[in-house]
Amino acid sequence: MDPFDPKTQPLPNTGWSNSLTRVSNAHIEPATTSGFVQEAGVFDGDGTFVPQSALWRKFRQLTQEPTERNAPVERLSGKWLWGGMLWRHFGHFLVESTNRLWPYHDFEDEIEGVIFCPKRPRFTDIVMPFHRAFFEQLGISKPIKVAYEPIGVEELIVPGQGFGLGEISHGTAEMRAMVHAHFAKDVQPDGPDKLYVSRAALRSHLGGVLGEKRIEEKMRAEGYEVFYPEKHDLPTQIARYKAAKKIVGLDGSAFHIAAMVCNADQDLAMIRRREDGAVRFLENHIASFTGKEARVYNALITEWVPEDKPKSNRMAYGDIDFAKLGEMLHQDGFIGDQSPWQSIGEDERKALWAESGLEYKTGYTEYIKYVRRRRQVLRAERQAARSSAK
Repeated sequence: MDPFDPKTQPLPNTGWSNSLTRVSNAHIEPATTSGFVQEAGVFDGDGTFVPQSALWRKFRQLTQEPTERNAPVERLSGKWLWGGMLWRHFGHFLVESTNRLWPYHDFEDEIEGVIFCPKRPRFTDIVMPFHRAFFEQLGISKPIKVAYEPIGVEELIVPGQGFGLGEISHGTAEMRAMVHAHFAKDVQPDGPDKLYVSRAALRSHLGGVLGEKRIEEKMRAEGYEVFYPEKHDLPTQIARYKAAKKIVGLDGSAFHIAAMVCNADQDLAMIRRREDGAVRFLENHIASFTGKEARVYNALITEWVPEDKPKSNRMAYGDIDFAKLGEMLHQDGFIGDQSPWQSIGEDERKALWAESGLEYKTGYTEYIKYVRRRRQVLRAERQAARSSAK
């Protein structure tokens, strides 16, 4: 695989991910429908698709060359920076909508602004308060333009994808340098030495672990402040993460912000709430940007996933062994007394469902059982194929 071939996945240490492509008389074609894979991106003045404009996730190109080019509804003069796809989901925004911004400060005096395509085209006003707050902390003062319809651009700078999900979750050197130099540079540390970042105040369909309130109680007893990031503005979140010497929480979007502002003198620990491989990319982000690996604790007994989305995902609920989790936290010095961390029985587990705002096992299926059933189906299909071939 040639890492400089823009038709291959971006890599953190070499290749097209840290290149710049200048496009004259660019044409931007946004997606017209929502979907995991979409047709969207940039064409040059000759009508050739610019592959460097595509969004990649792991080995897959999520934005592909549009089969149709529609007449632009407006033409922008001057020089603009390609921002890629703009997500409404906070975590995906942090990872997959910021990855073209690494050269912004080098071109700030030359460009008119930054252009994005909406990831969810059904929304006609996609720029949300958290987008604006993040751009402000990154020092982006030029206008943000969203191409809801096709537009022409006199000159477009297309940066390589410097961050994302997959190997590129480590981020390129250019991406890391930009974040370290510009993100939240004026926010001072403010908060306690020990912070527990909780998901318990989020809406139940957003996932978590059964009984996180129990974890909160035990962490408070150990001197941790229980922090609900969604209840605070971005500067306050950043100030807390900068101040804490120890940060513990369930894996999730909050740790993407922590990864951008923490350093190797701080200890971060993530409690796995799911088996989803996305956690590995979060680990990469933390290690690469802070210079220190996070502790990752897997105390899962099982994982409950929505029946209509049976794969491990961000909406899942983890069912954890509290005693095992307490032992791991104690061994690494995050807590002193592990005796209150005790395993629970079935009756108490039912109560944890109710505490999480869920009806006991209703609407959810065990992920491990889904995997087993899927394997059984695949084995049966292979056996049937072999039988028919005889």
